[in-house]
Amino acid sequence: MDALNDLSPTIALKRTSTSRQLYDVLRGRIISLDLPPGMHLSRSEIALAYRVSQTPVRDALQMLEAEGLVVVYPQSRTEVTRIDLRQARETQFLRLSLELEVIRSLTETQPETVIKQADRLVALQETALNVDHDLERFALLDRQFHQTMFEGAGVADLWVLVQSRSGHIDRLRKLNLMDPGKAGTILCSHREIMDNVRDGDVPRAQEAVRRHLTGTLATVETIREAHSHFF
Repeated sequence: MDALNDLSPTIALKRTSTSRQLYDVLRGRIISLDLPPGMHLSRSEIALAYRVSQTPVRDALQMLEAEGLVVVYPQSRTEVTRIDLRQARETQFLRLSLELEVIRSLTETQPETVIKQADRLVALQETALNVDHDLERFALLDRQFHQTMFEGAGVADLWVLVQSRSGHIDRLRKLNLMDPGKAGTILCSHREIMDNVRDGDVPRAQEAVRRHLTGTLATVETIREAHSHFF
C-alpha cells in the first residue's frame, strides 16, 4: 500500500458524498495504473490515507467491484483485477456502435458550438503532447473530446454508460498510449474526424471514428506480450 501512502498527506475528502468521491479517486488511480492489476488494497490503510472511516471505503470498493475493477475476498483482502480482454472487447463493441451514430448525427447537423469546442480540445491536446509532454493531460483531453461528441449529439447519458463499463479497455489504452507514436496517431485521428465533420462527409467521418476506436484492440497481443503481468 505504499502507493496510497504517497498521496495521503495532501488529500482529505469532503464529507459530502464521501463514498462517491473515494470511488472516483481510486478508480482514477486504477485506470491510470497507479494502482496496478494484482495490487492488494487494505481497507484500513485506505481509510487512514484519505482520512475517512471504513464505511465509505467499503462502499467505494463495492462500487469498484461492481464495475469489475477490484475483487473483494470477504475477511481476507481486496485486489485490483487483471485486465479482462473479454470485457474490454464488449465495451469496445458498445462504444463503437454508439459513437458511429453520434458522429453521423454531428456530421449531418454540424453544430457550431460543438465543433468549436472539439477543435479547442484538439489544440489543447497538441500543446499537451508537443509542448508540455504531458501524457496524463493528453489522455484527459482525449476523454473530454469524445464526451463533447456525445453531449453535442444530445446523448450525454450514453457517455456515462460507456464510461461505467470502460475500466478494462481504458487500462489497455493507457498501456497503448505509452507506445512511441501512439499519442501522435490519436491526435491525427481527432483532426481527421473533425475535418470530415466540417466537410459534412458522413461515410468518411464514420470510417475515421472506426479506425480510431479499434486501434488499441488491433494491437492487444503486442500489449499483452509486453505487459503480461497485468493480464
